[in-house]
Amino acid sequence: MAVTFPRGFVAGTASCGIKAFTAGATAIPSGQQKDLCVVQSERVCDTGGVFTTNKVKSASVVIDHLHLQHNRVQALVVNSGNANACTGAQGFKDALLMAKITADHLDLDPDQVLVSSTGVIGRYMPMDAVKSGIISACANMDAAHGLDAAHAIMTTDSKPKLAELGVDLGGVQVRIGGMCKGSGMIHPNMATMLAYITTDAAVEPGLMASMVKAVADQSFNQVTVDGDSSTNDTFLMLANGAAGNKPVGSGSPEAGVLQGAMLEVAQRLARSIARDGEGATKLLTVRVAGAASRDDARLAARTVASSSLVKTAIHGGDPNWGRIVCALGYSGAEMAIDRLHLSIGGLTVFERGAGVAVDLGAVRAVFEQPEIEIVATLGMGDGASEAWGCDLSEEYVRINADYTT
Repeated sequence: MAVTFPRGFVAGTASCGIKAFTAGATAIPSGQQKDLCVVQSERVCDTGGVFTTNKVKSASVVIDHLHLQHNRVQALVVNSGNANACTGAQGFKDALLMAKITADHLDLDPDQVLVSSTGVIGRYMPMDAVKSGIISACANMDAAHGLDAAHAIMTTDSKPKLAELGVDLGGVQVRIGGMCKGSGMIHPNMATMLAYITTDAAVEPGLMASMVKAVADQSFNQVTVDGDSSTNDTFLMLANGAAGNKPVGSGSPEAGVLQGAMLEVAQRLARSIARDGEGATKLLTVRVAGAASRDDARLAARTVASSSLVKTAIHGGDPNWGRIVCALGYSGAEMAIDRLHLSIGGLTVFERGAGVAVDLGAVRAVFEQPEIEIVATLGMGDGASEAWGCDLSEEYVRINADYTT
């Protein structure tokens, strides 16, 4: 159920024919693929969102910024196959019309609907097909359609990405569910990624907005696939209060518990993006400890995870730990090489300023595993963080060379 796992959320989907068949996507003819979904809450949600840092933003991102100011969101409409970016005034009209059509068929106001789009940049939305799809999705809303919704937002993803969690808040069991999409054009500071986390927890107004950036910084902003940041990146957290708990206020113990649970769901989703990177064969986890600050740790971890030389070494099984040390050195994190300790898959390869005698065949064997962990201890303080990435393969080049053709 995922995004409809929390009480009071339902979803509907449609096949509009706007999702062209792309390499890496599920091999279903484009006219039969789910490529639009609508998610609705039975109650008004407290909502927070973070979006792309790219200066070129899709129409949907701009519209969502405006609608979030009212903080009375009750529905989402998401399409895949078309980004509705770089489409000028027509793109904004189309995004607003998507919100209006959805609102009309769910008996809401347009500013209660958030819009997301993902897919090819620079193409106008096929609005006749989109309108029919929205009407169809709104006519068949059900909590059982959470998995279908996760399928509908996919582009080059090879599988849907979902996560669910239950947590106790003041003696009341609340539910958290999430879905996301992302496979290529993924890089820290929000990438070509759409992610939605819902909860039935009751919260005081503004709590989701106060939490969402911190959750993103420790999850989705620590994922990298290829170093490209997109125009459409969106991460939303919605709380509808259907669990009936005492509303959670900022700074309370319950707020800490809820944020921790939302973060766990977000990190599960973030790892699934790295694991499913375009052409990826291996998941890379980079853990940094002993940094001068958490920001330094985040910076060092994601620099290693995003290094093309590290990613290609991992893909080829090349035990070249020097590339990792190099990336740490140019990351911008405070560092003294004589304090650095580096291990790959539990094997120490560097300490006290120099490489150590290690069986390179064993390191090569680690790189050949489907999941690889690199741990760097900087010896500068107590800062710690981790980042997730994947190898860079020939298949990645093929997928993106053929993306629009």
